[in-house]
Amino acid sequence: MSYAPTPSQTVGPFYGYALPFPRGGEVAPVGHPETITLHGYVYDGAGNPVPDALIETWQPAPDGSRTGAPGSLRHDPVTGEVIGRDGLAFTGFGRVPTDADGHYTIRTLPPGGVSYIAVAVFARGLLHHLYTRAYLVDEPGDALLGALDPARRATLITRAETSHTYRFDIRLQGEGETVFLEFQ
Repeated sequence: MSYAPTPSQTVGPFYGYALPFPRGGEVAPVGHPETITLHGYVYDGAGNPVPDALIETWQPAPDGSRTGAPGSLRHDPVTGEVIGRDGLAFTGFGRVPTDADGHYTIRTLPPGGVSYIAVAVFARGLLHHLYTRAYLVDEPGDALLGALDPARRATLITRAETSHTYRFDIRLQGEGETVFLEFQ
């Protein structure tokens, strides 16, 4: 007897219990002089903030290496609880929930070898999480950006607020919907 695959379930909102971890948005080592801030809001199709989304980021280190240091999800050896980062190592991975206003913040280092930070979005109502990119600069030779019309391309480009702060709002659907990527 063979069974058909089970359909996906709607994701969350259960993130406060299972997925966030302490200092999940502090990807850069504490006090690092090249630290940048990536922040923004997650909006639903009606333009309302999503207060219970979860944002994950991945990126190479400033030298372009992609291995990262171990330790993003360190656990207490006695209790097994997630105790988060040690504050010293760059792992290239971040995970933060949005706050009550739909806002998130990641403090990281500039990615080496690419002009973007990879982003995954988990939110209520999604059957599967969504992948996108937050480009820190508009990269003329980038294949993905080059394949998009200007309006869609603009949804992937961060807005520099200061020399070390970038805003990247994520629109899940509707007017100005962020470009999301599909991986096979």
